Amino acid sequence: MPYECILTETEDGVGIITLNRPDVLNAMNRQLVREVHHAMHAFEDDADVGCIVFTGSGEKAFSAGGDIHEQRSDDKLYTLEEQEKMSAGISAYDVGACKKPTIGMMNGLAYGGAGVLSSSLDMRVGCEGTKFRFLAAAYGRINSTWSLPNQVGWPMAKELLFSARIVEAAEAYRIGLLNHLVPRTELRTKTMWLAKMIAASHRGAVMGIKQLMLKQLGQDLAGQYAEEVDYAKNVMPGARAENAFPDFIARKGRPLPTE
Repeated sequence: MPYECILTETEDGVGIITLNRPDVLNAMNRQLVREVHHAMHAFEDDADVGCIVFTGSGEKAFSAGGDIHEQRSDDKLYTLEEQEKMSAGISAYDVGACKKPTIGMMNGLAYGGAGVLSSSLDMRVGCEGTKFRFLAAAYGRINSTWSLPNQVGWPMAKELLFSARIVEAAEAYRIGLLNHLVPRTELRTKTMWLAKMIAASHRGAVMGIKQLMLKQLGQDLAGQYAEEVDYAKNVMPGARAENAFPDFIARKGRPLPTE
């Protein structure tokens, strides 16, 4: 499958997926998300790959999150049911349930949907430009309830999800959202050091450890995700793009001066 929105490469048993829409801070449109899932499953099925790394193009953003312009257009053109059908089979849960270990090489900000994606990964390595923001509660949506508590624990996950505040790199490292924090010049080296060690371990053992750890959660990952999807669909349907992102729309998609 030829890719338009991502780049892929392999190095010493590590598959690397790069979100590649730098002109829009690697915003995650439907095409990019579909390609990420296709590439992830290709690496998952590749016997020569033992670990999968996710990162973004450029130095500013891992990803600014969902593509709001596409969301606005979709809201006008399609019903919610039609949008669900178009997105069927591509979700952050699918990434969280990946059979092989996953690492985020967090080269910049990860906001909104990118926070969801990054919290569904097994590990993250960051630099001084890394920062997270779990924005759903700020714009009338719900996500990351099934992923973030498994990374930072309930009290901190509640704080970050309720407040939608920015988490800078030093704090992310302190609370466990980053496994390692290094200077940007060392980011790829540190990430690949970890990924290659994992890839060199016994594949069956590593994959077995991951599956057992997911299974042994208080409630399995699929159950947690299903609860979130059901609530967001049937109890409190998420806000449509036009109502969810008035500030973004007013500035015509230009980044905030402080971002």
